[in-house]
Amino acid sequence: MGWAAAMAVVAAVLCAAAVARGEVVDEFGAGASFIFGDSLVDAGNNNYIPSLSKANMTPNGIDFAASGGMPTGRFTNGRTIADIIGEMLGQADYSPPFLAPNTTGGAILNGVNYASGGAGILNATGKIFVNRIGMDLQVDYFNITRKQLDDLLGRDKAKEFLRRKAIFSVTVGSNDFLNNYLMPVLSTGTRISESPDSFLNDLIFHLRDQLTRLYTLDARKFVVANVGPLGCIPYQKTINRVGEDECVKLPNQLAAQYNGRLRELLIELNGNLPGARFCLANVYDLVMELITNYPNYGFQTASVACCGNGGSYEGLVPCGPTTSMCDARDKHVFWDPYHPSEAANVLLARYIVDGDSKYISPMNLRKLFSL
Repeated sequence: MGWAAAMAVVAAVLCAAAVARGEVVDEFGAGASFIFGDSLVDAGNNNYIPSLSKANMTPNGIDFAASGGMPTGRFTNGRTIADIIGEMLGQADYSPPFLAPNTTGGAILNGVNYASGGAGILNATGKIFVNRIGMDLQVDYFNITRKQLDDLLGRDKAKEFLRRKAIFSVTVGSNDFLNNYLMPVLSTGTRISESPDSFLNDLIFHLRDQLTRLYTLDARKFVVANVGPLGCIPYQKTINRVGEDECVKLPNQLAAQYNGRLRELLIELNGNLPGARFCLANVYDLVMELITNYPNYGFQTASVACCGNGGSYEGLVPCGPTTSMCDARDKHVFWDPYHPSEAANVLLARYIVDGDSKYISPMNLRKLFSL
């Protein structure tokens, strides 16, 4: 008997015993998170591809308890925002990376993580990293998982599991600006030939298609994050040489324009796709709140990266074994030139799971999960 089959037998025995005791049992357990996106939520997929966008080296993961402080491919010092949200919603374990060899059988009932550092909505995004798993390919990979769920649970149960107990989390778009439209060398042709409005149209067109494809594969409960204030990350502040309390205007303007279009798209999809619930996580305003009022949240700096090197904000060289690292990791909003620290991720996750409509709408994730 295979491991997955053995686990299914054990689960059935435990379930029968609980029913005999008169307990209410949910056959699908604590639920699942299927995670799509970029390095903000990558749990290690890029470890398995030849990419220049990797975090499987120290000191990344130094505060990640599940690995004993060893790097896992997460682009932060500890848990990603997706990890923390899964914990808060009672998920039994972290959603494993799709490309990890042990992401098979019963493991996929916790959900699966398809996110990839350097990924974007557009396939051309992130070329600088050589390889990355863009959103189109991430949805293709979910299609493989979808068939595995049919094999594991049977077609009807798999459909019920996905529609009732699974949350589909999408955190993507930053690289379409940082490593595509705003890139000085690689995308000069794009910038000259395409106006901002035309580029945004392109992004929304492709994202609509990607989200609709997930819906046709039985995804129903979605949380889609908007793009954060890109002009405030240490990398952008360093290369543009702005003051400590300033952010770079153009990246933030583009992010705000995209976010307006994203809000309209999710309203449209909520109206057009029967049974679907699309929630918008307002990461832009959440991160701006943290950056603006960082002392109120126990941080010492919202401009200097904890791990990195170069310029006033340690914002040029990504975190790695040879870069400097701060002592008080929980006092920095940013872990490295691009990504929040675990301490910042914990605060962001709390607002998305239990917050009000300023930061998560039309309902928070705890409400969405309970539907």
